Amino acid sequence: MGQFILRRLVWLVPTLLAISLVTFVVMHATPGSPLQPMAANANPLPPAAQQNLARKWGLDKPLHIQYLTFLKNALRGDFGTSYVYKTSTVTEILARTFPVSLHLGLMALLLAVCVGIPLGILAAVNQNGPIDYLCSFVATLGVAVPNFVLAIFLIVVFVLGAGVIPRTGGWNSPVDWILPTIALGLGPLGILARYTRSSMVEVMRQDYMRTAQAKGLGPRSVVLGHALKNGLLPPLTILGPMTAAVGTGSFFVETLFRVPGMGRFFAESMLARDYPMIMAIILLYGIFLAVMNLVVDLCYSVLDPRIRLT
Repeated sequence: MGQFILRRLVWLVPTLLAISLVTFVVMHATPGSPLQPMAANANPLPPAAQQNLARKWGLDKPLHIQYLTFLKNALRGDFGTSYVYKTSTVTEILARTFPVSLHLGLMALLLAVCVGIPLGILAAVNQNGPIDYLCSFVATLGVAVPNFVLAIFLIVVFVLGAGVIPRTGGWNSPVDWILPTIALGLGPLGILARYTRSSMVEVMRQDYMRTAQAKGLGPRSVVLGHALKNGLLPPLTILGPMTAAVGTGSFFVETLFRVPGMGRFFAESMLARDYPMIMAIILLYGIFLAVMNLVVDLCYSVLDPRIRLT
C-alpha cells in the first residue's frame, strides 16, 4: 500500500503541471483582459495606465515567460497579488477563506452521507413500494432543485416566515451554519441516494444474495452483512469528486448566506480575469480532487478485500 500511495503522489506532479498549463492557455485565450475594469459601464483605462499595469503584473512579457515565472513562484507557495483585491496576496486570501469553505463543504457532505445513503438503502429494500417512492421523490427533489433556489426558499420559510432561525448571514455561530449546510448538502444527498438505490438493487439480485436468504439469514443480516459492502462501492466512487466540489466553495450559497468562503472570490476572479486567483484556486481544486480520489481508492480495499492496490 505504501508503494501505491507513493506512486500516486508522484503522478500528482505531472497532473498538476498539465492542469496549470491548460488553465493558463485557456485563461489567456478567453476574451477579456484584467487591464480593463470589471464593471461593464466603467470607463476604460487610458493606454498609458494599461501599459503600466501590464508592466507591473508581467503581462507585457511573452506567454511562455509568464507561465515559467508562475511555476517558479508557485513552487515557493507564492501566487502573487490579486488583481482585484490589490492589498492582499492570493495566498492570504485562500488561507482566510478556504477553511470556511471546507468547513461548510464537510458539513454538507456529512449531511448527504448520513441521510442520502440510508435513503437509498431503504428505497432498495422496499423496491416499488411507498417507501421507495417517497425516498426516490426526496432524492429527485435534491438533484432537481438548484442550491440557490433552495437557499432562497429556506430563507423565506425559516427566517422570514416561521422565524425558527433568528437571522441569516455570517459565520459566527452554529446557528449560522444550519441553512447553508442544508442548501449545499441537498444536491449531493439526492445523488448519493440515487446511486445507492441503484447499486443496492443490482446487488440484491445477485445469486449469492439468494443463497444467503436460502440459508435462513434474516433480512437485516442479508442487507447489512452481504449487500451493503458491495452496494457502497458506486456511491463511494463519486464521493471523491463530490467532496472536492463542495469543499472548495459554492458561489451562490456563500453569497446568499454571506459566508466568508472561497466561492465568491473564484466567481469574481473569473469575471475580472484575475489570473493569479484563477490559477491558485484551480490548482487547489486539482490537489484536493487528486487527494480525495486517492482516499477513495484506499477505501475500496477496505470495503472489498478482493480489490488489490497495485
